[in-house]
Amino acid sequence: MEGQVIELAYALDTFYFLVMGAFVMWMAAGFSMLEAGLVRGKSTVEILTKNISLYSIASIMYMLVGYNLMYPSDGTGVVPAISFFLGEDNVASDVIASGGEIYYSGLSDFFFQVVFVATAMSIVSGAVAERMKLSSFLLFCVVMTGLIYPIQGYWKWGGGFLDAAGFQDFAGSGVVHLCGAAAALAGVVLLGARKGKYVDGKINAIPGANMPLATLGTFILWLGWFGFNGGSELIVSNVGEANAVAKIFVNTNTAAAGGVVAALLFSKILFGKFDLSMSLNGAIGGLVSITAEPLTPSPELALIIGAIGGIIVVISIIMLDKFRIDDPVGAISAHGTCGIWGLVAVPISNSGASLGAQLYGTVTIFLWTFISALIFWGILKAVIGIRISDDEEHVGADVSECGIEAYPEFKK
Repeated sequence: MEGQVIELAYALDTFYFLVMGAFVMWMAAGFSMLEAGLVRGKSTVEILTKNISLYSIASIMYMLVGYNLMYPSDGTGVVPAISFFLGEDNVASDVIASGGEIYYSGLSDFFFQVVFVATAMSIVSGAVAERMKLSSFLLFCVVMTGLIYPIQGYWKWGGGFLDAAGFQDFAGSGVVHLCGAAAALAGVVLLGARKGKYVDGKINAIPGANMPLATLGTFILWLGWFGFNGGSELIVSNVGEANAVAKIFVNTNTAAAGGVVAALLFSKILFGKFDLSMSLNGAIGGLVSITAEPLTPSPELALIIGAIGGIIVVISIIMLDKFRIDDPVGAISAHGTCGIWGLVAVPISNSGASLGAQLYGTVTIFLWTFISALIFWGILKAVIGIRISDDEEHVGADVSECGIEAYPEFKK
């Protein structure tokens, strides 16, 4: 009888892991639609090409290199053991024990992890939109998903020195979202702003081509986030874990709602209008803010954490514009600035976390990712260039990079 119970738990937890991973994979569609809606029509095909390509590259690189770097059999705590391809002792194992009692498929763990690394890379995509060479972006994707992301992931989730220092990051406000935003910031700094964005000291709004598409993308991301946070509980096969997953779902949803309402009202106060784009980023900001610790807060506290994230994302977008950092979709603010807030908010509800450890982890992840990304972006800029020409930007990245247009029937 005991063996049957273990087999049932194995099947249930493996199935749960796979379904949650599929939810997170669906976030790739959300990022695609959100970014396609917030860029201009002449850059739509290029942004879609980036998103499906980066997901595929991430899946391959994480299989060949990244997973074994992030979860090595040994390491120093700072430098993981370097191994390549799937090994019998790692992702290809039949089962993985959790607490010596619950089991789930090792391949389900790999699948769940690989969709996380793709999420981090998706953050970069929107921030550098409309003016980056597709070839340079895809080359950076290889390094980001195979090296930069897995190493800092090892420091926390693989049992490295950040984990030993007490740094808490339940589902990735830092490991995933701040990492992606830091890499994006490094790229934007070297890339420069879109033509016409900042002229004669003025900030010119460049509206997105399709706000219904952007809104659809946000809802898809919202749905996928239940897998992102809920799946990070890892198992669901006992009463305690099932109740924990239910609370995570409620807190995730509540934080997102708080982010939307706060951003909506705050934009009304600042601009005199209800700004949809700010509200969409408010949802993302609320979701990112609760991701570092979606289990220990009460739903009421989750609402507050998400609402503060919604306000922060509006302020951050405005401030980045003042510093002439052109992020067409607000990714650096929603994932980076709100990621920082989510990490420092953990000790409010989690007595096992300390502000010092949270700041230590936050600074470490940011500096590693930003500096590493800046170096590789710099190499690409010097060797093959990272920006399309002024003429190509004027025509649009769709034509210059992909040779087709998203909306040819509307061409004047």
